[in-house]
Amino acid sequence: MASTVIGAGITIEGEVTTDDDVVVQGTIRGKLTARDAVTVEAGAVVEADVTGGPFSVAGSITGNITSSDRVDLQSGAKVIGNVKAARITIADGAQFKGNVDMDV
Repeated sequence: MASTVIGAGITIEGEVTTDDDVVVQGTIRGKLTARDAVTVEAGAVVEADVTGGPFSVAGSITGNITSSDRVDLQSGAKVIGNVKAARITIADGAQFKGNVDMDV
């Protein structure tokens, strides 16, 4: 399956919806909805509510995360917002401010 890649020099303001995996290297402001995996790479900035399958976060998310699977906050990740997921892991060096709802 193909991935939707939002490159490092790209800023999207508005609503992004895809049936594919999403790899964010740039900036999204608004709303992101993906059917499959969402990867927010180091240096990426997401200022949006995001919904998807499993999440891997090494960059920054300001907004609520809703996952049908798990959310992995890697070292260097910064998340400000609520997380709703079946599982969440927070690595040493990750920052998280919000609430967790594991009742999925």
